[in-house]
Amino acid sequence: MTIKVAGQSIRYDIRKGDGRSTPLLMLCGIGAAFEVLQPAVDALDPDREVIRFDVPGVGGSPVGPLPYSFPALAWLTRRLLNHLGYQEVDVLGFSWGGGLAQQLAVQHPNTVRRLVLISTATGMLMVPGSPRTLLKMVTPRRFTDPEYAAGLAAYLYGGSARRHSAEIRRVFRAQVQAGSRRGYLFQLVAGAGWTSLPFLGLIKQPTLILSGDDDPIIPLANAHLMARLIRHSELHVYPGGHVELVTEAPTLTPVITEFLSRDLRL
Repeated sequence: MTIKVAGQSIRYDIRKGDGRSTPLLMLCGIGAAFEVLQPAVDALDPDREVIRFDVPGVGGSPVGPLPYSFPALAWLTRRLLNHLGYQEVDVLGFSWGGGLAQQLAVQHPNTVRRLVLISTATGMLMVPGSPRTLLKMVTPRRFTDPEYAAGLAAYLYGGSARRHSAEIRRVFRAQVQAGSRRGYLFQLVAGAGWTSLPFLGLIKQPTLILSGDDDPIIPLANAHLMARLIRHSELHVYPGGHVELVTEAPTLTPVITEFLSRDLRL
């Protein structure tokens, strides 16, 4: 489905729930259409409502004339939720989407009830992965060429991707449409000048941080840093790499569900 938000066409998907729990907004990694997170959606309780969308320039959302900054994308996300009738959501941000999730939590605090950050960091001020790995991130080819993605999976993503190249290939093939090169560049630009370090202490929502101990892109030290700076946070370290939310969804989703369902009194 597609909707116009502030003049921008946005492709979105809603898996309806039973209405008894707070809806979950899932934000994807760089260059990835929302289908990439389908394994996680399938592993979640079917009664939980799930919202996903393609940011401009990715999947079925056309690229805009200029790059959106993270604050602009957070504003656009809030407008999208308004159009769809949601006042409050839980937010799960994966990789690049974790940056947008952090921005949304501090910029629109009344929108975000709880925050889940997976395989993500604090933007340009972070403990970086290896330079060779980061160079591979500059090109969107791994999203547009499933065979290339499968061959690169072990090197780039670590963890279970070393033995699940076929799953990586299948997930990327499931995208309705790959993002444009210009859209991918615009996402890189959004992250290049952004960091959450100055405002992590302002995030008031209960936050679950999940990170693998074998992530070549986002080293584990970043998760420890965020856990120290976000006041109401807890860290869950799992054995694996960058894309366990996709390749090992049945293992991680119970941790996420328990956190979202728990009675937390701050």
